Amino acid sequence: MPLVFSYGTLREPAVQRATYGRLLEGGTDALTGFTLERVAIADPARAAALGRSHHANARRTGSVADRVDGMAFEITDAELAATDGYERPDGYVRRAVTLASGRAAWMYVDSRSADHRG
Repeated sequence: MPLVFSYGTLREPAVQRATYGRLLEGGTDALTGFTLERVAIADPARAAALGRSHHANARRTGSVADRVDGMAFEITDAELAATDGYERPDGYVRRAVTLASGRAAWMYVDSRSADHRG
């Protein structure tokens, strides 16, 4: 089963129920060499619907002192496709990463970010 690393809204139970029809199981993990930045939500209607003007985005720094904490969730291939659909309207793209635990996972970054190429 694929792992997806979330440092944002995919950790929220309401988002999991709406996206997958269930609550996900997972554990804490982290990305080392990354920090969080805020990126503006480009679509004003989307920002209004979400009740916020910015999203979090993991940005690679390469510094071992930087770390983004989050959750690693086991999902099915169909749920990975559903995650793509959830993230796409906000301009996020999927990238492969290695977590602090050493496990391989998928994560999502803003496509406008310098790190969108992985």
